[in-house]
Amino acid sequence: MKLINWLKSNPEKILIALILLLASFLRLYRIADYMTFLGDEGRDVLVVYNILHGHLTLLGPTASVGGFFLGPIYYYFMAPFLWLFNYNPVGPAVMVALIGILTVFLVYKVGSELFNKEVGLIASLIYAISPLVIAYSRSSWNPNPLPFFSLLTLYVIYKGVNGNKIRLFFLSGFLLGIALQLHYLATFLGVIVAVYIFVTRIFFRTNFTKTLKRLAKDYIAIFIGFLIGWSPFLAFEVRHGFPDFRSLFNFVFYSGQTGGSSNFFPIVSDVFIRLFGRLMTELPPPEQLFWFSKPVISVWYIFTIILAVLSSALIIYQLIKTVKDKKSSFNIYFLFVLWLLFGVLLFGFYKKPIYDYYFSFMFPLPFLLVANLLYFTFRIKSKFSKILKPVTIGVILVLFFLNIQGLPFRYEPNRQLNQMKTIADFVMTKTDAKPFNFALISGGNSDYAYRYFFTIWNHPPTTIEDFAHDPQRKTVTDQLLVVCESPLPCQPLGNSLWEIAGFGRADIEGHWKISVVEVYKLVHYKGK
Repeated sequence: MKLINWLKSNPEKILIALILLLASFLRLYRIADYMTFLGDEGRDVLVVYNILHGHLTLLGPTASVGGFFLGPIYYYFMAPFLWLFNYNPVGPAVMVALIGILTVFLVYKVGSELFNKEVGLIASLIYAISPLVIAYSRSSWNPNPLPFFSLLTLYVIYKGVNGNKIRLFFLSGFLLGIALQLHYLATFLGVIVAVYIFVTRIFFRTNFTKTLKRLAKDYIAIFIGFLIGWSPFLAFEVRHGFPDFRSLFNFVFYSGQTGGSSNFFPIVSDVFIRLFGRLMTELPPPEQLFWFSKPVISVWYIFTIILAVLSSALIIYQLIKTVKDKKSSFNIYFLFVLWLLFGVLLFGFYKKPIYDYYFSFMFPLPFLLVANLLYFTFRIKSKFSKILKPVTIGVILVLFFLNIQGLPFRYEPNRQLNQMKTIADFVMTKTDAKPFNFALISGGNSDYAYRYFFTIWNHPPTTIEDFAHDPQRKTVTDQLLVVCESPLPCQPLGNSLWEIAGFGRADIEGHWKISVVEVYKLVHYKGK
């Protein structure tokens, strides 16, 4: 009886528990089969394996473009999970999934506290089932935890401004330092935080001198927290003369226009639509539009644009009302307007192609804005109420349907982790437990995934060094194992790849097809 009474009196807790259970299933179900595990993922677990064996680092992964490095914090996040899972690469993927589940709860928490519990529940439900969000919550990759840290950073800074608690400003700076180590587009987040503090302090000022002192304390606390959160990477930069700072600056502002657009407003418009379309309405990317008829795509686009424009207009309208009345809720609406405007507009200065994961620092935003719109239209009292209520419910059902239809489980898993392990194990059997060199012929993948398994099995390949570093050719062994992933006919003999060319003239001693690749065993040419 007590349980029944508790269930009746706590429907909100039951609903968020069910949403979290759904989010957990969608992020953890068969994660080892569906996770991505290629060269970049292999590189990361190899670095973390070395960290766990005493080889610490101040550098993180390289950025996907630009050739500069991120901070190492993601590697240290990975380390306990790789160790707990006995060096199985699925461990860090589970870590990302757990952070994704926490993000669902944080979306609910922020929506409930800054708007109301209905907004929190609607936003967290749609966020929990968004296919793009789920896809980035099921594999180990450094940008994937960024939605959690970006939302938490902004939530903490809101609490700091509202409560005048200096420790929250320090914590916000610390979180920002972590976020910047996950992806450099967290710099946009830094701009948002800086402007938000300045405007909110000025907006409610009663004494100009006190306001300036308050601002100085806030910024100093954030800066100290940021330096501590960013300290591992900052230590490397200071020691080596800030090479990545210079590379990043040149990349963003002076790199060529190849593959991107130089027009500010078309970029901003595209980012705005994609932010809502890719996350909220499962709008297909350009390369998949041919799957659908033109009328379907047109309706889909119109629905997305209406949702994006109305939800953005509403939050701006709510902000304007609070400006006029100088209500304390100004801090809430201004935070979301700033997040939307700066998050979208700053992309206009970016001179390279913009990928979906670049939006990760804004992932929670469209869900909260649309949930706010849906709650507003459902509760509005006017002569159109009888129409708006069923329309609102219909929109929620459409969003649920669109997102559920796009779940990755509709397709067979790629089983990349198992494939890499199987291939690496086969290569090991062909080495006869003797020293070997290794090469990968691929259209774009790197060999780190294979090397990771060789390493944890205590039989890593010998890396061939150039003549200047190895004049006696001691790093060249008696056998070279080559994995060919290329769909084109594979010709390892005479290949220009350094790992093959450095081995020298060779003969093929063995050739096998295993899983989705070909494996060749090369030995030194003996002549006729």
